Amino acid sequence: MRLKTFFTILLVGISVFIASCKKDMFKPVTNMCPLIIETNPPDGATGVPLNKVITVTFNKEMDSASITDLSFLVSGSVVAGIVSYENKVATFTPVDPLLENHTYVGYVKTIVKDYTGNHLQEEFSWTFSTGSVINPLVISTGPINLESDVPLNKTISASFSLPMNAGSIDSSFTLMQDMDRVVGVFSYYDNTAYFIPSSALLPGKNYTAKITTGATSVDGQKLQSDYVWTFTTHSIDAPLIIETNPEHKQIDVALNTKIKVFFDVPMDPTSFTGASFNLKNGITAVSGLISVSDNEADFTPSIPLLPETVYTVYLGSTVKNKVGVSIAKDTIWTFTTGVSTAPTLVSTIPLNNAINVPLNQTITANFSGLLDPLTVTASTFVVKQGTNIISGAITTVGKVVTFIPSSSLNEGMTYVVSISKGVKDLSGVPLANSYTWKFTAITLPKIVSVDPLDLEQSVQLNKVIHVIFDMPMNPATLTSSNVVLKQGSTVIPCTIVYSGNTMSVAPVNVLLGAQVYTVLVTTGAKNMAGAGLSSDYSWSFTTGNISAPTITSTSPLNNATNVSLNSKVSATFNEQMLGTSISNTTFKLKLGTTAVSGSVYMVGNTAFFEPLVNLISGKTYVATVTKEVKNAAGIKLANDYSWTFSTKKPLGPLAPTLNEVEAFGIIAGTAVSNNAGFSKINNLDVGLYPGVRSSITGFPPAVIVNGAIHASDDLTPVGIAALLLQAKTDLTTAYLFAEAASTPAPATVAGDQGGKTLAPGIYKTTSTLLIQNGDLTLDAQGDVNAVWIFQIASTLTTVGGAGGDIILSGGAQAKNIYWQVGSSATLGGYTKFKGNILALTSITMGVYSVADGRMLARNGAVSMVSTNTINKP
Repeated sequence: MRLKTFFTILLVGISVFIASCKKDMFKPVTNMCPLIIETNPPDGATGVPLNKVITVTFNKEMDSASITDLSFLVSGSVVAGIVSYENKVATFTPVDPLLENHTYVGYVKTIVKDYTGNHLQEEFSWTFSTGSVINPLVISTGPINLESDVPLNKTISASFSLPMNAGSIDSSFTLMQDMDRVVGVFSYYDNTAYFIPSSALLPGKNYTAKITTGATSVDGQKLQSDYVWTFTTHSIDAPLIIETNPEHKQIDVALNTKIKVFFDVPMDPTSFTGASFNLKNGITAVSGLISVSDNEADFTPSIPLLPETVYTVYLGSTVKNKVGVSIAKDTIWTFTTGVSTAPTLVSTIPLNNAINVPLNQTITANFSGLLDPLTVTASTFVVKQGTNIISGAITTVGKVVTFIPSSSLNEGMTYVVSISKGVKDLSGVPLANSYTWKFTAITLPKIVSVDPLDLEQSVQLNKVIHVIFDMPMNPATLTSSNVVLKQGSTVIPCTIVYSGNTMSVAPVNVLLGAQVYTVLVTTGAKNMAGAGLSSDYSWSFTTGNISAPTITSTSPLNNATNVSLNSKVSATFNEQMLGTSISNTTFKLKLGTTAVSGSVYMVGNTAFFEPLVNLISGKTYVATVTKEVKNAAGIKLANDYSWTFSTKKPLGPLAPTLNEVEAFGIIAGTAVSNNAGFSKINNLDVGLYPGVRSSITGFPPAVIVNGAIHASDDLTPVGIAALLLQAKTDLTTAYLFAEAASTPAPATVAGDQGGKTLAPGIYKTTSTLLIQNGDLTLDAQGDVNAVWIFQIASTLTTVGGAGGDIILSGGAQAKNIYWQVGSSATLGGYTKFKGNILALTSITMGVYSVADGRMLARNGAVSMVSTNTINKP
């Protein structure tokens, strides 16, 4: 803040400061002292990098011999550095990195001077602070430190806490096996470095990986210390069987046992097959499922084992560990099962808590042992719906009980199946437990609504038929074989689309007028559970006639006035129209010969044209619906249909007419100056009258893009003086018009207008007008032609920077804003200004202020303090 204030004082009061240049011992040859206009780092900067190169920028070229380590230095402890100078910039490069978390002071002594001998008038100093150093860390490795049994094809990796310089890691990483360095391919991705050895690692060996402090982060910070980790590779010894379950020659093994083998190392699941791991009863193979997880291999028989039977387990020498080493030899062991146990329920159809069960479902129960059919009866196997017992036929074959209900199940009803301990196996052993499970019957789909309705009349000829079901349907069943549209006995080709619970049936061709059509949906239409409609569903409708359509009303009405700028344009027809015939080519809106952009759509029998942007105030528009629009039967309008309407007048007062002065971004009476910096005027001229060209200063460095500078004493182009006189006359006329404007009635304002929002209109103050504590917003309320006139009796001042800008909203345009200033106008530094200033006396633009508008001074000067911009509004 201190540096910014210093610069502001220098720039605003530069003429006073220039006079002080004479106090040194040298005779200045220009009227301008050297100034420091920028530092890097800025004054008060924090978190400055430790390798920062420090610079100061002067406002003019300096004597390089005066810029040395005696005139440009940095302290805070004293910093050794190399000083250089080029193109207005002095550079201080520290010999060593700056200290972290340290405050430094930069100095430029008054012995520095420009090439004409003018010295810096006061010693210049500023402060800045460095930040902390964050060194990268290795946060994880693969393998981890001291890891053993590492696979021989292992990729070595290291992850870092910061983004790293990949090349620095490549050059600082080594992998050693004793004294031998391992060769491989290096890569880096997402903060992790990878090293793939060119050949497999040696088995049973110790390896050492190392990353030195040569590894740096992308911002140049090194590892604080070398990072070293070690690991040991896997031995190629054959895997050992350390345990089996059941054990060799174990007896009384449970009939539902699972065969397990445990190894001393993780095994390769792909090496365990029916040929390498199996179970047999004598020579009969037992079917089952093999699974392998790390050190354990399991064989789960598909059915319970037989009681009191000897089984043999075979494990072939082809089974391998994860590094491809097989067991030493084939291994065989035996065990004997125990006596028969009580039968248990293994599975059911339907499953417990099943839903959407078909209404013709056969109920089955599968047990672990062979059952006695005589014990499975209507009293031991019971099916209920609520309290009602369901009758049916019971059949028992081996381990499976089947129940076929006497009649279909009821839709959506829940059924409970109970099996008591009265059920026994062939040896008379009852069930271990009684069993109960339940299921819910499916609900058949229903059609809840159709469009058109049954017997509906005057249906449009391009009608899409809609059918809504009460549940999701299977789209694959909604086909032309199950959904049929007919006219008499003729089948009408249709396209069928299903989404949500709605089926849409679109005839391929437009239907015939005044005909009866019938729609049929068969029971082949099914829901996602495979249930179809309980019966075929059909209905009929009659299409409308084929006479030519007409437009019955429009909005706005023909010759309507004062139409709102956000209006939609619409035309209502006497019948339903063919939607595809209504488009931007058949429904148009024009302003003169210019087509208005917009979107066209239909709602019911009404076509709408919605402009993409608001209509323009005070204009007459023509809307046209061409004869290419069609009704549902394809019949066109008889003729094009057009109507006109006018929009409401622009908001605010009538704007002043600038005439010849409209071409100027700046016009003044006595002088035009650019005091400093690269100011720019875009697409506008600069004029001075009656002042002469010598009173136009600072061009360059100021530039004019797509414009020119004119003064009253210019001899070319011919007639320029007369043009400037006319422009000044037009400015006076516009000034007096704005000053006298009284319709609508002016609103009285006073003082600071910052933070306010003003609608279009005339705003009058009897003294000064200030924009300071916040931005002033001008809201056009959607009218791009809205006008503001500010009648200011005395001065206009903006502060700029943190508030004090002009903000446009609601379509407001800078060209429609007029600031009639009774004396002088001052735009504060960094102001973003909008509008045309018509000042009686003078206009000053503060540093870096930007105006979308014109700076027009009748009698005095227009001054640009530094690096200002004027854009054509």
